[in-house]
Amino acid sequence: MLSLFVVALVSATLLPGGSEVWLARLWCLGEPVVMLWLVATAGNTLGSLINVWMGRYARRFQDRRWFPASPAGLARAERWYHRFGEWSLLLSWAPVVGDPLTVLAGIFRLSWWRATLLITLAKGGRYAVVLLLAQAWLAPLCQ
Repeated sequence: MLSLFVVALVSATLLPGGSEVWLARLWCLGEPVVMLWLVATAGNTLGSLINVWMGRYARRFQDRRWFPASPAGLARAERWYHRFGEWSLLLSWAPVVGDPLTVLAGIFRLSWWRATLLITLAKGGRYAVVLLLAQAWLAPLCQ
């Protein structure tokens, strides 16, 4: 279970990972479904909250040459974020866009409790779907 937590945490940061495959593997090995869901959701949520934390402190470096976003790009991101707002974190589960959304939530100072709630809902929903799909499609292969 610790391995699932670590894989889920790393997968939620800006580093690549494959927590869904690890979750399905452990499900196939007969680990308790509720525990798998809780551990994966907790690890992945914590990883996303690390992104939020990084975003909260990223703006102090915006004047440095190496900062990854130009002032125009940051202004565009701010307009986008204010248009779609905190509810965009319900897409924090999605590949490619999910991690940057959590960083933006930090940059634009979304409260910790709202970020935690929305990210947990998104991540928990994704892992519930993964477990349901594993049960539907992988059960014959796990014997």
